[in-house]
Amino acid sequence: MRWLVGWSSAATGGLGPGAVDPAGYDDETPHPVGSQLLWGGPDPLWAVGDWRPDEVRVVQGDAQNRIAVLGICGASDDELRRGLFTARGGALRHLTSWPGSYTAVVQAGRRITVCGDLAGVRPVFHAPWNGGTSYATAALPLADLTEANLDFGHLASLLAAPDIPAALRDTTPYEGVRRVPPGHALILRAGAREITGYEPVASLAVAAPPADPAHAVDAVRDALIEAVRVRLAAPRHVPGLDPGPVPGMGPAERRAARGMPVPGIGADLSGGPASGTLALLAAGLPGRPGTLLGHGTGAGERLLAVTFNDLAVGGREAELERAGALAANPRLHHVVVTGGEDTLPYADLDGPLTDEPGPSLVTAARHRARLAAGSADHFTGHGARQVLDAHPARLADLLLDRRRRHLVRPVAALTRADGSVLVPARVYGAARRLARTPYRTGMEALAERLMRRGFDEPKGAVGASLAALTWGRPGPAARWLTGEALAEVSVLLQSGAERASGGPGLRPGEFRAAAVLARHAADLRVLEQAAEVRSQRLHAPFLDNQVVRACRALPEALRVKPGARAAVLRTVLDGAGVTDLPPGWGAPSHAAGAAAARTGLRVAADSLVDLFATPLLADAGLVEARVVRKAVRSAAAGEPLPLDGLADLVSVELWLGRLLARRGSCWTGTPARARAVPAGIDPQRGALGAASGR
Repeated sequence: MRWLVGWSSAATGGLGPGAVDPAGYDDETPHPVGSQLLWGGPDPLWAVGDWRPDEVRVVQGDAQNRIAVLGICGASDDELRRGLFTARGGALRHLTSWPGSYTAVVQAGRRITVCGDLAGVRPVFHAPWNGGTSYATAALPLADLTEANLDFGHLASLLAAPDIPAALRDTTPYEGVRRVPPGHALILRAGAREITGYEPVASLAVAAPPADPAHAVDAVRDALIEAVRVRLAAPRHVPGLDPGPVPGMGPAERRAARGMPVPGIGADLSGGPASGTLALLAAGLPGRPGTLLGHGTGAGERLLAVTFNDLAVGGREAELERAGALAANPRLHHVVVTGGEDTLPYADLDGPLTDEPGPSLVTAARHRARLAAGSADHFTGHGARQVLDAHPARLADLLLDRRRRHLVRPVAALTRADGSVLVPARVYGAARRLARTPYRTGMEALAERLMRRGFDEPKGAVGASLAALTWGRPGPAARWLTGEALAEVSVLLQSGAERASGGPGLRPGEFRAAAVLARHAADLRVLEQAAEVRSQRLHAPFLDNQVVRACRALPEALRVKPGARAAVLRTVLDGAGVTDLPPGWGAPSHAAGAAAARTGLRVAADSLVDLFATPLLADAGLVEARVVRKAVRSAAAGEPLPLDGLADLVSVELWLGRLLARRGSCWTGTPARARAVPAGIDPQRGALGAASGR
């Protein structure tokens, strides 16, 4: 795991309490284990983990002003220097507008500014410490530093309402450690903190004029191409990864010998049109996309395209055929990774401790098997569905903007899927109710629904759309939580609605889409940590700031058309000169993932029942063990239960177990850092100490 961490102390200058001398560490000053000090003084900053040299840049303006950028950033040093001096005047949005995925930290005198991203895949956390404020791009280091207990209210909200900001608020699994919301920046002045948004928010009262669809799609194309290009332009040398040309040893043998991915650029060629789009863009743009057949042999440079063939599930023949047709591109080298029962969801539940829990913990081994065959820099299509597709609640946005005629095509598609002539009236009625429902009323209705355990929803594609036409809905795991946990989340929803009585400042569809994007980005971050392959970087260009902004500018009328995502991506490829796509390209691929989840649950049912024999979630008062065990057996037997809800429960239980087994700390420098167990754990009870208050 890679992260940056620092703090802003209340010291007025010099090397006061909490200050760090760049010439060396004081024995009583904590510092992160395995860190690189970027700057010292009363407001120090460290980079921790296996950052590549090109991923860490510090540009000095003068003795009092500097900027640090960690990650892939397309700005030159001169642009960073200009951005530094512009940020001194309070303008922050431009710090988030360069191509790539990165975190920017600006120091102007005693003022520190840390910018998060729009999606939330590069979050910023903060916590009070030593009279000032500590901050980091990971929550666990701050929990170690402040010796925080576990926040079981946050875990309850994560299970009961995972994509409802009013329930999650700005909390984390650690008490006192807070999250900066997406689209916001953390500003510290001599230890005092302020959180400010850098993105303009549209008014609910005045509808913005609709963007021209052609220009909006062109903007998406330009942003996506630039996001891919900046990664191709980054230095490809990774220290210690490529041993160079070895007689008689090819790339696959070198990778197997060193347990590392192939040097160069790779991409997924399975998983939907988004990952395929990135593979074709990376292979078609000028430059050196990969080094699979290089190393001075004159064989040329090709991109390594990986397709996952799940032999244990099947049903992906059409997708594999399309991937094979795309791989006929002479700049692609196609690799098919076969998976069996050992790569099914739930098959391998061992793994590293991640910063936070996430449902991808149950599929981490599956992803790791695919990524291990990839390159050192690997493109994925994560986030495309969340930034391009229309959330069903956007139908209410169209009604608010008096664009009723644009509901015809999506409603007609739902009618064809359901076959009932009543679908148009049902969908239109639900959209109109949502358009007329204030945000506060919607949150109060959700709180009441949790209290009366109203978890039944209509079935099928139409039922899913109708259920989503609300300000919020219970999470799939909520049905298995205890009444006490649900009551706690209900109180949070009601109090959050009272604090935001004027509404979130967004239309219902925009609000729901932003919340779903933030939840997906958080889980992708967990996946990166859980399925990490040494010396490999996962790239998700669809979650870059400039791509998210371009996608948000797409008009709703374009989004809600059936097949809109595939149409936009086809236009992107056409603009990049890629026109020969196989028949059926762009078809959705949900069915294969759902089948794999059900098969994996059936195969691993006994081990999951054992996992919940004495669960930590029950010790915390969030679930009853027998209820979860019964749900696992019922789902394995084929009962139509929400499998994603069981994945949520299993992932949180796994995460708590890994945290309990953890020893040591992210910090050293004082005797307090040498404690043997993490915060929130009572070694005498062998369970979660903070649960005793429940």
